[in-house]
This record gives sequence, C-alpha cells and structure tokens, in this order.
Amino acid sequence: MTFEEALDFLYKKLPMFSRQGMVAIKKDLKNTEALCEALGNPQEKFKSVHIAGTNGKGSVSHMLASVLQEANYKVGLYTSPHIASFTERIRMNGLEVPKDWVANFVSKNLLLIEKVRPSFFEITVAMSFAYFAEQKVDIAIIETGLGGRLDSTNVIIPELSIITNIGLDHTDMLGDTLELIAAEKAGIIKENIPVIISETQTETESIFFQKAHSLIAPILFADRIYTEVKSKGKRILVNQSNMQMNNLELDLLGDYQVKNAKAVLLACDMLNQNTFSIAKENIQNGLSNVIQNTGLRGRFEIMEKEPLIIYDVAHNKEGILQSLQELEKYDYDKLHLVYGCVNDKDVSSVLRLFPKEASFYFTQANVPRALPLKELVREAKNLNVIGDSFVNPFSALKAAKATANKGDAILVIGSFFILETLY
Repeated sequence: MTFEEALDFLYKKLPMFSRQGMVAIKKDLKNTEALCEALGNPQEKFKSVHIAGTNGKGSVSHMLASVLQEANYKVGLYTSPHIASFTERIRMNGLEVPKDWVANFVSKNLLLIEKVRPSFFEITVAMSFAYFAEQKVDIAIIETGLGGRLDSTNVIIPELSIITNIGLDHTDMLGDTLELIAAEKAGIIKENIPVIISETQTETESIFFQKAHSLIAPILFADRIYTEVKSKGKRILVNQSNMQMNNLELDLLGDYQVKNAKAVLLACDMLNQNTFSIAKENIQNGLSNVIQNTGLRGRFEIMEKEPLIIYDVAHNKEGILQSLQELEKYDYDKLHLVYGCVNDKDVSSVLRLFPKEASFYFTQANVPRALPLKELVREAKNLNVIGDSFVNPFSALKAAKATANKGDAILVIGSFFILETLY
C-alpha cells in the first residue's frame, strides 16, 4: 500500500468530522480504547501533556513542543486538523511522520480498522500514539480535536493538562453557553494530575475549580501567576510567586499569543518540578523559534508585504476578532477580505465583525462541511455586507491580488480548509 492509497482509504472509508461534521463523531472512547488495546497500549509508553481549549490550543501545543526541543528532549507533537499535508498531524522534533510509516501502519492494521470501524480521527490518534511509542519520545504534546471529555485523545494519563481560552464554538455538540463548553473541556482533567488554565474567565472559572477539586487535581491559572510588563521596548513576563522574569520574544504574531505564552511558561515550571530540566534560555529560544522548530503555519502568518497578505486559520468569532485587532497595528490603505467558513459556525456574528468598507471575496472550501457559497453570500447580503463570489479560495485570492494596490492589505481567514487550497 502506498501513502496515497493509505490516505484514500482513510478519507473515503472512515467518517471524518473535519469534512463531514457531526455525523462523523463517536460519542464515547470505546473505539480509541479498543484500537490502543490492540496496538499494545502505546499511550502508556511515553510521557505526555494534554491540551484542550477553544482558541489557542494549537499555538500552546507548538510553543511547548518548541521549548522542550530546545531543552534537548525528543518531543512528539500531535495536532489537528492539518493544512497542507496529513503528515503535519504527527511530528517528532518538528519533522513530520514519514509517509511510508503511515502507509505501513494502515496496511498492517487494515483488519483491525475493519473490525473496530473507527472514525478518521480515532485512527489518527491511535496512529500517533503508536508512532511516538515506537520512536521512544521523551514526551508528547497531545492536542485535543474537539471538546475534551469525549475526545479520542482523552485516553492518556498526562503529566500535566492545559486548558486555553473558552469560546462559543461547536455549540451544536459542546453546548451553547461558555459554562457548558467549559464543562466538556474540563473532561481532560485527571485525578491528581495538575491542570493549568491559561485565561481566567468569569463564566468558566468555577467550572474548572469544581472539576479539579473533585479529582484532587492541583489547579493553577496562568494569568494570575504571570503578568506582563514592558521595559525599554521589551515585553517581560514576571512570575508573581518568585519574581523571576522572562524576556518575551515571540516569532508568532499577535498580542493574544501572550496569553498562550503565560500558559507555556507555567507548564515549564510544573514540568521542572517533575523530573524535567528546562532552562530559562530554552524557554526564550523555544518561544522565538516556534515556526522553525515545529513547522506551525497559519497563525496571522504574513505571506507577502506589498500588498500585505496575511493567512490566518481563525474560524470562530473570538479568534477572528483577535486577528482583526492585530491587523489594526498595521498601516495599510484598503482591506481586502477573502472569507469562507464551515457550516457549523455563527457566520452572521463573524460578518458583523468585519469592517464594512473592506472589499469582500467570498468563497468556500472543497469539503462537504463547507458552508455553501450561496448561503454565505445570502447571509452577507442580509447584513448589507456586499462582495464578489468565487468558487474556490485560489480564485478568490487571485482576484484580491489583481485588485489590491501595493499599499493595501489582504486577509485570508475563516477556516483551515480555506488555507488548505493555498499552501
């Protein structure tokens, strides 16, 4: 079986949430547990950190992996979804899992897959665990896919759990309030395992406290321990418990990344109490080389400068608002917005965020879960947001480039699958 044949099998034979939506979701952990049992429970053969949240979990995962790599650990990293290649999901020290390894894994486990009948996500989670165990990683950073309590990754017993920002996303599956969504994310909290909450939010604070206390899990809020100060043009994060200072030089753009960095610093503190050795310079080097060390893409990523072209995978109201706020720092003449989304997003709330004076290029990704272009345009017209329509992101970006002047800005945003076409 070739890599292409293996992917064809995974994509076509297995339910896939990122493309199909809720119909692909399995509402318990039985399949993942069965897969792991048949594979010899590889998730028990390496240490891990488990990360959930609405926004920021991908950035935190990559930041922490980068720091641990700088500390000379062999680091596994599992994230989803991918942008350009399936192999982005499973990395070791920044290198993507070899295609022939994926092909061999699928070929070798065809009977197991047919027997268990897992979803696409369930088998990729088990695949990542098998790879990390085989490679004998020192630690693996495991990002949840959706929610936490019933997420396939939630079969691990980590050294540490991290929960980032909570926002209204996937409300059809996780609940339509921050409290309900937080309760699902809190499902990754384990008995006696420390948990870090990156951001204090009034609506969710008590949810996390109650869950942690019921499991005797130490709970720490990163934004209460680390505060930001500025000195001589430098950003510094200060640990209020010991007044230790860390210069913050991030290669990831956006003020919102400071919240994520606080969680990473606190995670390093916690890991240093538990047999790991992460020096201050490892942290600083790791945070300033996330992209180089891990291959992270699509987080307010500047692709060109004349005109200014930015790619961002932000796909919900909170994430897109953060990107627009970051864009305000840049000097440009006119904004051109290439936008498309999937069908479970609150598109009207997002459209209300966009500046009405921008030029809009509406499009849709080539996945069944994409919001049809006609529906997107109709929603926009109802809000008096008028733009042109394009059958795919490539043609939308091409039109934006043809129209924009050198002093303009083009923001491509709304979905991982919009960028999938462009990388």
